[in-house]
Amino acid sequence: MSGLPDPRIPAGPIADAWQRTKEWLPLISPLRKGQIDVLVVGTGLAGASAAATLAQQGYRVTVLNFHDSPRRAHSVAAQGGINAARSLAVDGDSVSRLFTDTLKGGDFRARESGCQRLAEISSGIIDQCVAQGVPFAREYGGSLATRSFGGALVSRTFYARGQTGQQLLYGAYQALMRQVELGRVRMLTRRDVLELITVDGVARGVVARHLLSGALEVHTARTVLLCTGGYSNVYFLSTNALKSNASAIWRAHRKGALFANPCFTQIHPTCIPSGDAFQSKLTLMSESLRNDGRIWLPLETGDKRSAEAIPEQERDYFLERLYPSYGNMAPRDVASRRARELCNAGRGVGPGGRSVYLDLTDAIKTEGREAIAARYGNLMTMYERISGDDPYRKPMRIYPAPHYTMGGLWVDYQLMSSIPGLFVLGEANYSEHGANRLGASALMQGLADGYFIAPSTVTAWLAGNAAPDVTPDNPACCEALESTRRRIETMLASGGTTPVDSFHRELGAVMIDRCGISRDAEGLRDGLSQVEALEKRFHGEVRVPGEAAGPNAELEKALRVSDFFGLAQLMLRDALAREESCGAHFREEHQSPEGEARRDDVNFAHIAAWEHQDGAEPIRHSETLQFTALQPSTRSYR
Repeated sequence: MSGLPDPRIPAGPIADAWQRTKEWLPLISPLRKGQIDVLVVGTGLAGASAAATLAQQGYRVTVLNFHDSPRRAHSVAAQGGINAARSLAVDGDSVSRLFTDTLKGGDFRARESGCQRLAEISSGIIDQCVAQGVPFAREYGGSLATRSFGGALVSRTFYARGQTGQQLLYGAYQALMRQVELGRVRMLTRRDVLELITVDGVARGVVARHLLSGALEVHTARTVLLCTGGYSNVYFLSTNALKSNASAIWRAHRKGALFANPCFTQIHPTCIPSGDAFQSKLTLMSESLRNDGRIWLPLETGDKRSAEAIPEQERDYFLERLYPSYGNMAPRDVASRRARELCNAGRGVGPGGRSVYLDLTDAIKTEGREAIAARYGNLMTMYERISGDDPYRKPMRIYPAPHYTMGGLWVDYQLMSSIPGLFVLGEANYSEHGANRLGASALMQGLADGYFIAPSTVTAWLAGNAAPDVTPDNPACCEALESTRRRIETMLASGGTTPVDSFHRELGAVMIDRCGISRDAEGLRDGLSQVEALEKRFHGEVRVPGEAAGPNAELEKALRVSDFFGLAQLMLRDALAREESCGAHFREEHQSPEGEARRDDVNFAHIAAWEHQDGAEPIRHSETLQFTALQPSTRSYR
C-alpha cells in the first residue's frame, strides 16, 4: 500500500456536505438488489440496524452472530442514554452545539465533516426509535425527557431509565427479525469470525468457526460489513462482556486494513471497583448518575472514617472545585484522571484506597427516594447486589476502568476501510469520537452508521463495482480456510501448562499500567518489551485442552488472546509515537502546569493509520485533519 487511500471528504461547506453527498451517490434498482449478497458480521446496534435496513432495501443479507441470539450483543449493556440535537425551550440545543461538543470533546482529533454528519442525523435516530416503540422516558405532559451527560452544558441525552442500550437493541432486533421472517436475512448464530477473505484485494467473505460443532465455514458475499465492537478487553478487566474481542478487526488489519489511532482508549470514571485479584470483569455504573450524584473524597489523606462520619466541611467535591462550569459532568477522561491522581496521593477510600464516593444523598433529600428510583432503579439494584451496600443509604464507591475504544479500523467518509468492499461500522471503526468519546454518543454513532449512512454508501460502492460471485472453492477461500485450520492446530498442540486466563490477566496488568489513564515514553517502551516477551511465553507455555471439534471455550479464548498480543503492541507503538496529550491519550511529559492535556496541533493534528507488515514493524501513515467550521482551541472545562 502506498500511503493512505482517499478519505473522500466532501469539498465545500460541511453544513450540507452529507446531503450533497447522498444526492450524488449512485443507486441500484430494487430488482437488482435482490440478486446481490451482503455479509454483516455482528448484531449489536450497528450490525442489527445495518442488516435490517439493507434487507429492507432488497439485498440478500447473511448475518453472522457470535451469540445464540442477537439480543446478547454487548450493546445491550449500555445504560445511560443516547445523544440527539433536538432543540428544547429550556436549553436551546442545536445541531451546531452537538457538532461543537463532539469535536471539542474529542480534543480536535476527528474529522469535522463526520462530527457534523453525526449531529445532523441524531434527531432522525430518535424518530426512528420512537417509531419502533422504544420506551424512552417522558415528561408528565408526554414529551420525551432528557438528561445531561459529561462534556455538555445542555440536556440532550434521551434515555430509557438505566437500560437504554437494551431497549434500543430490542428495537433494532425486532426490525432485523422481521426481515428474517420475510426471508431476506439469513441469521447464523454461534459463529466466531477468524479470518477475512480477499479476492484480488477486495473483501469478499470471512472464515468463521461454528462454536458448537467446531466446523470451519466459508461465507462469501459482494461486500462485507464488520460491526464487531471495540477492544477494551485487551486490558482483561474492563466493562465489556467477557467474550467481547478484537479478532475480526485484527484479522482484517493483518489482511491490509489500516488501524487508526489504536492508543485512543477511554477509561470510564464510574465503575464498581475490582473486588479481588481473580475477578474476571468490571461493572459500569452509568455516567447519568453524575446528574444527581456528587463525587467527593475526604480532605485529609488517609482518612479511614466511614462516609457518613465525615462532616460536610471535611469533604472535597473535587470536580465541582476544579471545574465549576461543568462540575460533576466533566468529560470522562478528565474525571478519570482527577480521581486516579487523588487516589494515588493517598486520599482514596475503600479497600486499597482505590475508590471515590458518588453520593446521591442530596438528591434523595431534595426529590425523594421514589424519584431517584424511577430514574436509576435498576442501577441501584445492580450496585447493591454486587457491593452489598445500599446506595440509597450509603454513597457508592466507584473507580475508573477501561470502557470504550475510540481507535479502530480506519474508514473513509463513506465508512469503507482501506480494503475495498470492507465497510466498518460502530465502535469497530475510528470515526467521529477523536481522542475522547462523549458520554451517550456511542449509541448515536452505532445507529447512525447502521440505519442512515451504510445503507447509502454500501449501495454506492456496489453500483460501481460489479464482480462475479465467489464460491467457497475459490483459491483465496481455500487459502484462508487452510491458514485458519493451521492456527487452530498449532494452538491445540502448544503443550504448555499455563491457562489462557493467566496470560490474559498478565497482559491486562501491563496494559493498564503502561497504556492506561496516563502514559510516558519510558513506561511505553518497557510495556512494549514486556508484551513481546509475554507473547513468546504464551506460544510456548499456554495450555489449550480439548480438540477442534465441538465446543471448546479455552480454544476460543486462546485465539482471542493471541490476537490481543498483536493489538497491544500496536497500541503501545501508537501511544509512543504520539508525542502529545489529547483527550484520553495523556502523555505525562505533555501537560500544563494545572495537569491538563497539552496538544501539539503543529505536529499531531492528524489521524495515525497503521499498516501491518508480516515479519517487520508496522508503517505509520497520517491523515491530516482540516478544520474550517471550528478552529482547534484549548480544551478547557474549568
